[in-house]
Amino acid sequence: MPDVQDTTADWTLREIRQQPLTLRETQKLIDGEGGRIDAFLKPLLARKELRMILAGAGTSAFIGDSLAPFLSRVLGRSVEAIATTDIVSAPHLYLRREAPTLLISFGRSGNSPESSAAIDLADRMIGETYHLIVTCNADGALARLAGPRIATLVLPEATHDRAFAMTSSFTAMMLTALRVLGGPGGAQAATAAIADAIVDLIEGEEDRAARLAAQGFERAVFLGSGVLAGVAREAALKLMELSDGAVATCFDTSLGFRHGPKTFITDRTLAVMFVSSDPLTRRYDRDLLTELLKDGKCGMVIAISTREESCETIRISALEDASDAELALAYIVPAQLLAYQWSLKLGLDPDSPNRSGTVNRVVQGVEIHRPAA
Repeated sequence: MPDVQDTTADWTLREIRQQPLTLRETQKLIDGEGGRIDAFLKPLLARKELRMILAGAGTSAFIGDSLAPFLSRVLGRSVEAIATTDIVSAPHLYLRREAPTLLISFGRSGNSPESSAAIDLADRMIGETYHLIVTCNADGALARLAGPRIATLVLPEATHDRAFAMTSSFTAMMLTALRVLGGPGGAQAATAAIADAIVDLIEGEEDRAARLAAQGFERAVFLGSGVLAGVAREAALKLMELSDGAVATCFDTSLGFRHGPKTFITDRTLAVMFVSSDPLTRRYDRDLLTELLKDGKCGMVIAISTREESCETIRISALEDASDAELALAYIVPAQLLAYQWSLKLGLDPDSPNRSGTVNRVVQGVEIHRPAA
């Protein structure tokens, strides 16, 4: 498949397929804006007392879940992932007046009510607040915010997914956070390698995704540890969304799964393991793969890995030296394809899968309540 935007399919598939292109274009934007963003961030990151929070709602929150442990290690400081939905519903638990805070907000549309409310609460309840905003919509509420303590990155227009489910917006915003916060070393070459790997994945895995969706599984569990725990959560949400809840999904870590959630497994369950590149973490991933195969209770076990595993493997061999944070950008693509094909198998419209109309592309029905002083 050429590395160009697809114009023949519905929006969901087009936006999955366009990710090699949108990642390259996002990297170009980061390169061009690097000086401005670095000038904003460098003095802040030099402050040891600065608190860093990665925030978003739904899929946007899972960017923080994925990257917080990686960025904590790279930056040598605590980086927290707190969903805007948690901040807004219980700000007194998450915001500290005495702690200077950099709030990094992710939003595809930038119009979710919790996104704006979280920023407003942070400004009112914290003595010194700074904002780095990453959004895909130049016309959204987040993109319109301005001020001396705000830096905004509006990503290429194509990343503003038109379909219901976030796909290219997720990977573009994750790449942006990884590059601007995690350091630019070798960024262009690394992003190009990830984009090339995704091209190969899309060319090779669409048929497998259709085959898996056709097998009639009733449940799916996605497993990953460290950075990949957030990816597993996003994969579970994608399938839940695009199946309109018809497929029961869950997510867990390789070690956590044995502590009760393993009861989710039946002979009608598909288990998908995101295998870590970290040697220690990978051993725990492989232990659970071996256990699931030995148990013989799971309908099917699949690994997504840079190496051949003991079960059917979606192998991404070109990224064997990549970190889990970079692998996340490629690993999510087979899960997106699976969710898309499952949606079709169920007779749904992947661009608008919720038949009841009670779940929307941009969340509706949220009334923001002002906390007591």
